[in-house]
Amino acid sequence: QVQLVESGGGSVQTGGSLRLTCLLSPYSSMSYTMAWFRQVSGKAREGVAAIDPDGKISYAASVKGRFTISRDNAKNSLYLQMNDLKPEDTAPYFCAAFYGVTTAGRPPLGSGYEYKNWGPGTQVTVSS
Repeated sequence: QVQLVESGGGSVQTGGSLRLTCLLSPYSSMSYTMAWFRQVSGKAREGVAAIDPDGKISYAASVKGRFTISRDNAKNSLYLQMNDLKPEDTAPYFCAAFYGVTTAGRPPLGSGYEYKNWGPGTQVTVSS
């Protein structure tokens, strides 16, 4: 059973930065498409960024240019560097993964139904 554990959340002021980390175990992450999602209270879950085993990347329009997703398969880890944070970025952030790739050509965001494995989340709070 794949386990995902996030870390790196916290509280920052507007314009600040945070780096989230997700550790996948007990398997190698190299064959998994991995992503970050968030869910603002009262709103639908939102895909933030995703990366597939071939290194193809997708970003939500709301974070493009501010957030960077990356992975280190040697460490079975996924990262999300978040810069220029805004109050509307406040949410719990969840790491998600599924084995393989989709036929869509780019790693999926959206509802996240493709992702079979989820972490418990880490809270990001941005104050104005």
